[in-house]
Amino acid sequence: MTHSAIEPGHLYGVGLGTGDPKLMTLRAVEVIEAADVVAYHSAKHGRSNARRIAAAHIREDHIEEHLVYPLTTETTDHPGGYRGAIEEFYEEAAARLAAHLDAGRSVAILSEGDPLIYSSYQHMHKRLAHRYPTETIPGVSSIQASVAALGVPLTEDREVLTVLPGTLPMEELAARLASTDSAVILKMGRTFPAIREALEKAGRLDDAWYVERATMPEQRVEKLADVDPESVPYFSMAVLPSKVAGMHVPNHGRRDVATSALDKPAGKVTVIGTGPAGPMWLTPEAKGALSVADDLVGYTTYVKRVPERPGQVRHLSDNKVESERAEFALSLAREGRNVVVVSSGDPGVFAMATAVLEVACEEQYSDIEVKVLPGMTAAHAAASRVGAPLGHDYATISLSDRLKPWDVIAQRIRAAAEADLVLAIYNPASKERRHQVVALKELLLEVRKPNTPVVLARDVGGPTEVIRIVELGEMDPEVIDMRTLILVGSSQTQMVARATGETVVWTPRRYPD
Repeated sequence: MTHSAIEPGHLYGVGLGTGDPKLMTLRAVEVIEAADVVAYHSAKHGRSNARRIAAAHIREDHIEEHLVYPLTTETTDHPGGYRGAIEEFYEEAAARLAAHLDAGRSVAILSEGDPLIYSSYQHMHKRLAHRYPTETIPGVSSIQASVAALGVPLTEDREVLTVLPGTLPMEELAARLASTDSAVILKMGRTFPAIREALEKAGRLDDAWYVERATMPEQRVEKLADVDPESVPYFSMAVLPSKVAGMHVPNHGRRDVATSALDKPAGKVTVIGTGPAGPMWLTPEAKGALSVADDLVGYTTYVKRVPERPGQVRHLSDNKVESERAEFALSLAREGRNVVVVSSGDPGVFAMATAVLEVACEEQYSDIEVKVLPGMTAAHAAASRVGAPLGHDYATISLSDRLKPWDVIAQRIRAAAEADLVLAIYNPASKERRHQVVALKELLLEVRKPNTPVVLARDVGGPTEVIRIVELGEMDPEVIDMRTLILVGSSQTQMVARATGETVVWTPRRYPD
């Protein structure tokens, strides 16, 4: 046996794979056998899985450094608390290994899985790698092993993979699960109940699989929803595999029960808002609803903003058939489909939520579940571009007279202006409908001063975004169309040119006596 495969005074982070010694790399074996010092971590019970995996390659004359954690999840009387006790342990362990390296000995630190993915080795690496020549030997991670045990692709095509620690707060975990395609969740055990709740909250529980001790003789694979929380050890993982792949998980000794027609889950309708434009404006909750939908229903322009998914049916329609669209969505849900109705902005602000609920309240659809998920509305998006013009009371009015008469619109504009409210004006003009925006300016000038700040925000968040800040008396109706959102200030709204070169608009929260 020769030690020429490694260098004296060098540090080696050795990935061992996930438990099966046959999954160790040739380089990992070479380094372990040739090293002067072999170090490994364990809890206070003293049993090291890392040493067990590498046992066949540890020599009798190896110097072994057994790094025993002073605690795992229990409480401590250390003055720095749990974090203080762990940090002190890492410093002491690093000092022990540094003494060997200073003496010219090569040190191999054993790491289950991969050394730089949620490993104990990382804490030694951060303290030693900048001081000594270091080589990291990658290993098969628990992520790769669990997916292999499951037997289906984890990601395909443009799917996004998210790796999550189960120690995240439940709400944050749910948000991240809702907004991704594929996911793996590590650090289970006592965190399992919160992980299960997060999966359910994100609408992903039915897609989730449980893998325990992947590649080990006691490997276990089950639907996560069927797992007893009391049976979950730390060496387990939740997996949300690829949907694009469209493969069924092989039967790993599970007892699968056939689902009858009576057991088929009831359909539902979820109305979501995509925000003004693009994925940056989409909430995790809305993205999660889109990812699990069987059918998407909506105005062609809005549905086309949503990435296509294999197996998902898209039903596109004109922008002037809201009631028909709502009834169609509810009829699909009646057939057991999970339907998402797509709106822009917020679905409850001049959008599809009202249309769906109006039809859903009819007797024939009254038993179908309808859920509305909020979205970023155009008024708030436009306001953010210029500062805080909606900082005090404001009114939201649509200038479209397709569903209500112009006399009602004019009356509301006049009343809101006389009440000194900031106005957020939706649907101001189209190619065929121009007189309303001209009338708006005339109505407002009867009450507001010509120097009242006005924000004209077109295509907010989109590729052709244009933001104009003008005075009411100078507002040009010709530059306004259906994609423009108008914000009209109150008597208190300020328009200020700052030293940075930007002009900001804001409405103070205080109102004069």
